[in-house]
Amino acid sequence: MSWTEEKVAKLKELWGKGNTASQIAEIIGGISRNAVIGKAHRLNLSAKIKTRSAPTNQNFENSLKEKNLNVKRGRRSKFKSLIIEKDFEPENPKQLEELDENSCKWPIGHPDEKSFYFCGRSSLKDFSYCKLHLLYAYQPKGKKEEGNDKEEAPDYIEKKIQSA
Repeated sequence: MSWTEEKVAKLKELWGKGNTASQIAEIIGGISRNAVIGKAHRLNLSAKIKTRSAPTNQNFENSLKEKNLNVKRGRRSKFKSLIIEKDFEPENPKQLEELDENSCKWPIGHPDEKSFYFCGRSSLKDFSYCKLHLLYAYQPKGKKEEGNDKEEAPDYIEKKIQSA
């Protein structure tokens, strides 16, 4: 397909009116949408894509602060049960051979070290871990949060473990 003077003139006219490349191709006939885009580019016709206006720096900073507050509130609410419930049973260190279906199987330490053991507290029904370690291991479906605030929770849980 070759571009005639008539087709080029029609392209410029329709492009200037704001028609889409698909509409122009259909009106001119015998050419594809991509051919229209390519010719418009070669003719240096103005870009038709309107860019979204970027939010001002002030608005961006305010929305970022709100988002961070929501993330922190969400993380705090996840650990609300730890604040309410202060009577965790003490850790009951067990070796692998001593574990049963009712004991928490959360590993403590590195398996190559002599001080390695499993938590041993009573596990929750249908889970392998106690209440405390369940907070480490499981997240509700669709509730995963940004990775930028992950350090807050483990430190908090470690303090609770030590005070239990």
